[in-house]
Amino acid sequence: MSINIIIILITVGISISAFNNIGLFNKLILWPNRMDTPREYYRLLSSGFIHADYMHLAFNMFTLFFFGDAIESIFRFHGLATFMFPILYLTGIIAAALPSFVKHRANYGYRALGASGGVSAILFSFVYFAPWEKIYLFGVIGIPSILAAVAYLIYSAYMSKKGMDNVGHDAHFYGAIYGFLFTLLFEPSHGKVFIEQIMNPYF
Repeated sequence: MSINIIIILITVGISISAFNNIGLFNKLILWPNRMDTPREYYRLLSSGFIHADYMHLAFNMFTLFFFGDAIESIFRFHGLATFMFPILYLTGIIAAALPSFVKHRANYGYRALGASGGVSAILFSFVYFAPWEKIYLFGVIGIPSILAAVAYLIYSAYMSKKGMDNVGHDAHFYGAIYGFLFTLLFEPSHGKVFIEQIMNPYF
């Protein structure tokens, strides 16, 4: 069983448990105003293992299933140790949550949850290795991943600034940036693979 599948199973198990246990839900959620001591900082990670509802959970795990398996295989092909995949995912959750933690420390009502930061990190690691590979929106519209990535960042930044919904656009944005930079740092060629791909587009 792949590490990716193990992460998905753990996330699904914890999320479903939290759906039916408000005490557990409140214990794991990112709640900056409650995180006034280091012993509460675990929430930066634990919040990535709970979700708002089944649709939220399904969307994140569906995306992680496809791109996580791809990245786990690509990491092995490029000589990256097996443990680098879970490190990318887990630290991606933390890195994506940190800006919201800092930004909303005085806001008692602000809370955040979901695996989107880690999933975005995995997705943008995929963009690093395969910028011209098509990502299919709604399973139909094929867009080169590098173009989809740029649009994703612009949209996330715009929606974060507007603040018109309850979606964690900050987590999406920072998780994505983190995932790309992590891969750039630890992939042995440190950018050469990405540049070669960019210079040789295919559609």
